[in-house]
Amino acid sequence: MEVESSNSLKQSHFSTTKLELEESGFSIVNDIYTPKEIEQILAVIAAANSDKATFRKSEDLFAIRQFLKEVPEIESLIFNDNLKDLLVDVFNNNAFVVKSIYFDKPEKSNWYVAYHQDLTISVDKKVELEGFGPWTVKQEQFAVQPPLAILKRDFTIRIHLDNTSINNGALKVIPKSHLKGIYRPETIDWNVEKEAVCEVQKGGVMLMKPLILHSSNRTTNGQKRRVIHIEFSDVELPEAIQWSERLN
Repeated sequence: MEVESSNSLKQSHFSTTKLELEESGFSIVNDIYTPKEIEQILAVIAAANSDKATFRKSEDLFAIRQFLKEVPEIESLIFNDNLKDLLVDVFNNNAFVVKSIYFDKPEKSNWYVAYHQDLTISVDKKVELEGFGPWTVKQEQFAVQPPLAILKRDFTIRIHLDNTSINNGALKVIPKSHLKGIYRPETIDWNVEKEAVCEVQKGGVMLMKPLILHSSNRTTNGQKRRVIHIEFSDVELPEAIQWSERLN
């Protein structure tokens, strides 16, 4: 009976998360990973070969693009039972990974990100398609802004490997801005909009819609902020192109 009760409470909590995500554009769920699981994830990342072009190192940032492809042994650690339950209960069984990045914002980072929406997807090649564009290419990776209908279906999970607060770069968001389509940051009316700071505990996750306006400040407390950013979709692209990082 205790197991059934625990599962029932979890499903109820995840249902609230789903409602928050749809209405506000973001939600926070702590205790998805245990401290031991976080240690195992960090150990695998530390052992990864960082000589590849998808790895970026500087004083301000260490990042691994195409993370789940470049570090495939991490997959079973990332998709533990808690995360899989969250994905099934909040989304559906049709969702698949379309992009993944690991970010390490070091203790002395002065890396600042202004308010923006995530408006592009990663695909395997450039093809002229109605409704798709503009296009960019970075490190042999094609990115394109797809039709709004696709962006509205997508969602992101950010896995926090450190305690994250406003002092070490926690995301700031404008709740419900994902409901306004393409929303240019320079048009934000601060007399109307309110800002929310998404502080997340180590081992917790933040869920967000890519269309929500979000930003992050510089680190000021000398503490790391390491995050795994995974984007999901349940939309099949036109036959001419494919999701470049698709993982079912």
